[in-house]
Amino acid sequence: MKPVFNFSRFHKQIVAAFADLFFLPLTFCIAIALRFDGLANAQFSPYIWLILAAPLVSLPIFIKLGLYRAVIRFIDYKIVYVVFLGVSLSVAVLLAMAVFLNGMNGLSRGVFGIFWVCAIMYVAASRFLARAYFLYTNRRADGIRVVVYGAGASGNQLAQALNHAGEYKVVALIDDKKELHGASIGGMRVYAPDALPDLVASKNISKVLLAMPSLSKAQQRRILEKLEPLKIKTLVTSPIKSLIRASTQVQDLREIEIEDLLGRDAVEPDQDLMAMCISGKTVMVTGAGGSIGSELCRQILRQRPACLLLYEMSEFALYSIEQELQALKKVLRVDVELLPFLGSVLETAKCERILRTFRVETLYHAAAYKHVPLVEHNPIEGIRNNALGTLSMARAAVDAQVKRFVLISTDKAVRPTNVMGSTKRLAELILQAFARKQDKTRFCMVRFGNVLGSSGSVVPLFRKQIMAGGPITITHPEITRYFMTIPEAAQLVLQAGAMGQGGDVFVLDMGDPVKIVDLAKRMVHLSGLEVKSEQAPDGTIEIHHVGLRPGEKLYEELLIGDNVEGTDHPLIMRAREVEIPWAKLEGMLGELTRACDQFDQAAVRTLLLEIVSEYEPQCGIEDWVWNAQRAAQGNSPVVVMARQANAD
Repeated sequence: MKPVFNFSRFHKQIVAAFADLFFLPLTFCIAIALRFDGLANAQFSPYIWLILAAPLVSLPIFIKLGLYRAVIRFIDYKIVYVVFLGVSLSVAVLLAMAVFLNGMNGLSRGVFGIFWVCAIMYVAASRFLARAYFLYTNRRADGIRVVVYGAGASGNQLAQALNHAGEYKVVALIDDKKELHGASIGGMRVYAPDALPDLVASKNISKVLLAMPSLSKAQQRRILEKLEPLKIKTLVTSPIKSLIRASTQVQDLREIEIEDLLGRDAVEPDQDLMAMCISGKTVMVTGAGGSIGSELCRQILRQRPACLLLYEMSEFALYSIEQELQALKKVLRVDVELLPFLGSVLETAKCERILRTFRVETLYHAAAYKHVPLVEHNPIEGIRNNALGTLSMARAAVDAQVKRFVLISTDKAVRPTNVMGSTKRLAELILQAFARKQDKTRFCMVRFGNVLGSSGSVVPLFRKQIMAGGPITITHPEITRYFMTIPEAAQLVLQAGAMGQGGDVFVLDMGDPVKIVDLAKRMVHLSGLEVKSEQAPDGTIEIHHVGLRPGEKLYEELLIGDNVEGTDHPLIMRAREVEIPWAKLEGMLGELTRACDQFDQAAVRTLLLEIVSEYEPQCGIEDWVWNAQRAAQGNSPVVVMARQANAD
């Protein structure tokens, strides 16, 4: 015979209805016996018709209230209200029938009161007993043993959801609140965090599930730091989903992200600054398909511009972001005209025509080559796109009378040791000079460090390497980096751009720098694994130091000098740095352009060193020229690796 839990929904409803059809009359008989102090004294004959009528009256009421539609294994305390209402209505109808049909002759009112109480107890208890049966039969004997960190509403909901799913077995709850220690919630005992090491050892715990969505990032980081020495796999719930939906489900569990490890709480954006240069205006984003450019487009769309122009060199990237924004328009219900344009920022005439034709008021210039080793091996292309491309867009913006021009810069522009950083610093110098020589367009630059989730981000790479069993590859044991999420960086760019007066270099507060090797070790430990070392020879994940890549720095900086001042925004600073007058810079840029056109590597390097005085390349002129020549011939190691990656 097929087990009850394998019945169809309809058949389960039939079983529940037949159970009530049998047990409700029995419950009425029990009520009569209780009223008359036992079966020996009970007088059943006056109540026979009421005993038979009880299920015939109750079942239609239960059906109408949806009691049989409830999925038994997912019911909670809310069903008690439905049971209370259904039984109360049933007893009221039976009592009314007794009054109108025989005037209560030979009937005791006490029987109806006792039946009311007994029926509520039976109907509610039968549902919860059935729920316990379904959960018990569904529970896997070999379920993954876990503890839930957080005994609040979210932790309790997660524990219940895990028990329903059957894949996990929640052994205990952990909470920081002392008043909860020793308590039992949902049949599970609550322990103090200090008891976790003993629980892991004695109860064979496989995972810790952090279910405290209301915690700040800083508080969450402190908890993760406590869990790291246990070397047990840790999952966290998604705060945004959980807070919006006010519930936590199994599908909300996710792997540890770098945002959790950094403990950085984002500052709510100033909506007035966000909208100042965008709402109701025509806005253009260059490099619209890139990591930062695409997020800028998403944030800009939310501010409801009149028109958003997308300028991108990659056809696929442009198609992807245009399709995404079209879908986002429907979700946000905004009426914004989206205009995609394919082209290079070096096409000055084309860019000027687009800017003038559509009367662009605000331009965000995110187009750039940003991969340090690739640009190091392709210096002329890096200079053309990053520096001369910025010069081209600046000229087009001034000629088209664009009101505001915002450059996306990088911390690698500070005392650069690579071509990419030097080209971005050169782009800053160009815009500073343009800001001083005219007053039609306000130019400003926003400088920040690594963004999470961009192409080349270390976190997805580390996770992939951990899942593959290692090794984790790190360039240098002492390398550190600043990190910020892409949405936060884009929001701060929009706000900083609104504050620009002309020639401003804005620097975003990136928090404290992170040592990459420490980040890797935390990810290994919170994945339930151990790093192999002299102290832990049995560790499963090795860390290999592969050496710094061409042009790479150990430490990134955000300021060239110490001349910095605050702004009205707590995460945005304004730097005062050395500038080059346009009269002098123009001639140098002309020579640099000619050297690039002639592919004169030595002249390009000499001019770059002359213009960007802070530039300190790590290789000599011979290596620099040799690498560039090999890149031009397609034989660069970086180019070869890129080709192999694309082929794979």
